[in-house]
Amino acid sequence: MTTAVIRTVILYFFVILFVRLMGKRQIGQLQPSELVITFLLSEIASLPLEDQGIPLIVPIVCVCVLVSLEILLSYLSLSNSFIRRITQGNALFIIKEGKVDLRQMKRLRFTVEDLMEAVRQKDIFDLTDIEYAIVETNGTLSVLTKAGRTPPNREDLKIRKKDDGIPCVVISNGEIVESNFSYCGMNRRKLANILMNEKKTADEIMIMTCDKGGNYYIVEKEEGR
Repeated sequence: MTTAVIRTVILYFFVILFVRLMGKRQIGQLQPSELVITFLLSEIASLPLEDQGIPLIVPIVCVCVLVSLEILLSYLSLSNSFIRRITQGNALFIIKEGKVDLRQMKRLRFTVEDLMEAVRQKDIFDLTDIEYAIVETNGTLSVLTKAGRTPPNREDLKIRKKDDGIPCVVISNGEIVESNFSYCGMNRRKLANILMNEKKTADEIMIMTCDKGGNYYIVEKEEGR
């Protein structure tokens, strides 16, 4: 039993390491080759857990080979368009200049229901609002709406807004996160002044975020926590 636990822990950390080496992607963003590698990694890692007679070095070597191949293909794809087309495919237009391309939809086995669901996920409910729709190599849909169908932004309305950066967590579950101070222009003195004005202590706060413009947001802990 102890041997099984140790083998599981070792494989767990090795698989995490190799997945990190492959890069960060969500499941829906994986290219076909990356999806295959992910499935193979899970299968190979499970073999020594199911059969204790398999030496632990065997799946580790197999995982190393698979990840090395994936990294090599990734680098080759950067410089070779042929390899990139083979491993990743090409993005295809299914709506071009406002017209639905039924031939491309048939090629992709993309039904009308699939198309309507995909555009609804982009907050578009009328196909006539779409100028271009592209099925990316990972299967997601990118949409460009027609001119005049997009809500105006600040630039269109000639409204200038100062860039306050990204809000960062400066207090998490009562603990001050000093490592984020540099991203939002925070320091101990500023934080102390804010807490004093709010009549709170760090221990009373579950989450506090702040940006470079001095804007902050506080969520207090629930009573009893």
